[in-house]
Amino acid sequence: MTRNLFYRAANIVQLSRFTLLAGSRLLCTQTQAEPPTVRQQNNGIRRIILNNPKKRNALSLSMLESLRSNILADIDSDNLRVIVISAKGPVFSSGHDLKELTSAQGRDYHTKVFQACSEVMTLIQDIPVPVIAMVNGVATAAGCQLVASCDIAVVTEKSTFATPGVNVGLFCSTPAVAIGRAVPKKVAMEMLFTGSPISAQDALRHGLVSKVVPEERLEEETLAIARRVCQASRPVVALGKATFHRQMAQGRDAAYATASRVMVDNLALRDGQEGIRAFIEKRKPVWTNKAEKANDE
Repeated sequence: MTRNLFYRAANIVQLSRFTLLAGSRLLCTQTQAEPPTVRQQNNGIRRIILNNPKKRNALSLSMLESLRSNILADIDSDNLRVIVISAKGPVFSSGHDLKELTSAQGRDYHTKVFQACSEVMTLIQDIPVPVIAMVNGVATAAGCQLVASCDIAVVTEKSTFATPGVNVGLFCSTPAVAIGRAVPKKVAMEMLFTGSPISAQDALRHGLVSKVVPEERLEEETLAIARRVCQASRPVVALGKATFHRQMAQGRDAAYATASRVMVDNLALRDGQEGIRAFIEKRKPVWTNKAEKANDE
């Protein structure tokens, strides 16, 4: 009888352990949801991957907030030189999550979504490092806006771009801000009024993207550009990027005045003088990658 009680107790303990293990696995499965975006960084190149292929990488509020957070993380670090934005699955991004835009969500929520989206798009242009879109698939509405907002876009031959909001009763007014500044006016208007997609080659022809490559070479070509960026001085690139976007919003004469002042500022940088000396001395420059003045030496 004592032996039977012992075996019964042992079985109860074993069953309890199994139940506890199974319960912890279930809890783990329930709580460990996939993050909306994934961030990786190596050798100065930060890769941010849109990570919700089941929902066509829709730019939901949580996706936008995650994207913003991953862009801003250690943004002033000397180790960060360039950002590459890509996506998991056959769709780069289908734009906003329309389930978040029903009247049930309310005007305040809708305002929050579009404010977050505008912040991310302007942030991409305002941060001190170049941002490259690596696109293999469909980019529509705010997804197309994301591509247009990036400094460089490398895409595959099967990629397409569209602003189809007009077809579901929501004109792509915010995507039009970025797209209208990237392509000729009449091309933008046709995209916005019809919602019809354009091919990768048409996107290249109109200036929406930088380069079209075979699918199997997308990563290689994109990272080659990123590595080339990493070879330049970070503060020089940062100054150049900020100035480019500023002068593009100005008239010709104001743009030249702005750019001329910045060229002088560039020459005052330690890395600016190092680059000129290295050229004269026929050697490779050694960058400090810090925004230090040459006369601080």
